[in-house]
Amino acid sequence: MTTSLVEQSNSKLWLAAIKPPMYSVAIIPIWVGTAVAYAENRSINLGIFSTFLMSAILIIAWLNLSNDVFDSETGIDKNKAHSLVNLTGNKRLIFWLSNLFLAVGILGIVAIALWQRDFTVIAIVLLCCALGYTYQGPPFRFGYQGLGEIICFVTFGPMAVAAAYYSQTQSWSMNCLAASVVVGIATSIILFCSHFHQVEDDIAAGKRSPIVRLGTKRGSQVLWWAGGSVYAFTSLFVLLGMFPMWTLLALASLPVALKLCRHVHQYHDQPEKVSNSKFIAVGMHFFSGLLLGLGFVLGG
Repeated sequence: MTTSLVEQSNSKLWLAAIKPPMYSVAIIPIWVGTAVAYAENRSINLGIFSTFLMSAILIIAWLNLSNDVFDSETGIDKNKAHSLVNLTGNKRLIFWLSNLFLAVGILGIVAIALWQRDFTVIAIVLLCCALGYTYQGPPFRFGYQGLGEIICFVTFGPMAVAAAYYSQTQSWSMNCLAASVVVGIATSIILFCSHFHQVEDDIAAGKRSPIVRLGTKRGSQVLWWAGGSVYAFTSLFVLLGMFPMWTLLALASLPVALKLCRHVHQYHDQPEKVSNSKFIAVGMHFFSGLLLGLGFVLGG
């Protein structure tokens, strides 16, 4: 029985290290950008969509693994049992595995660029990767200055959604830009919520995350405004005629947002209880983005 419990514990640690739910961060921008393209052009190239989707997932894998490597160098993850570097004890292996994921992911985007004879998409994705690197990678480590949410918003909002849209249409759209704002905010909320339970470790490592700067109580209050803005912007863009009425389906994810805000408000200063908030935020991001994209498809 003891062996079984140890195996279950190890399995949970590996599952937490791999972070399967976090890959929705790759899926939703591609889905929403493609859905807007369909709404405006009534067609989707499924080959490009599926290639972009797989490439985005591989690039997120690179980001997750490389961040574990970079965090291991600052000591911020010394108490993080589910760090892949801590689990394997082999930082070099994780580093090169992350680079392999990045290389294969970029190859997929290159294939799209060659297919279209247009290198705009690869330029956008390479810029996204560069910004992603600056989040934790030396010598930048902008995440340690509290700039992670801004980087997250730009890369997973306007840039990623626009790249997905452009891959289908080879053009730009204000409606797509508006949709990317909604996706970008929802994505940044995930990162914002990931700081609540690790304030002490962040301070010890010199990381000035937004929660370190604001404090957990004020951070929980900011979360209400950030979460509400996802639905406020969606409703506003419908009223302005930029989004089809069907995109109000995204409001069906409001209960998840309320659950998240209430949970963080109640447990903001209790690390063990608030640590799961980022996964509730992932649920909000996924369902709001899924329904937003579905609204564009149905209203197209």
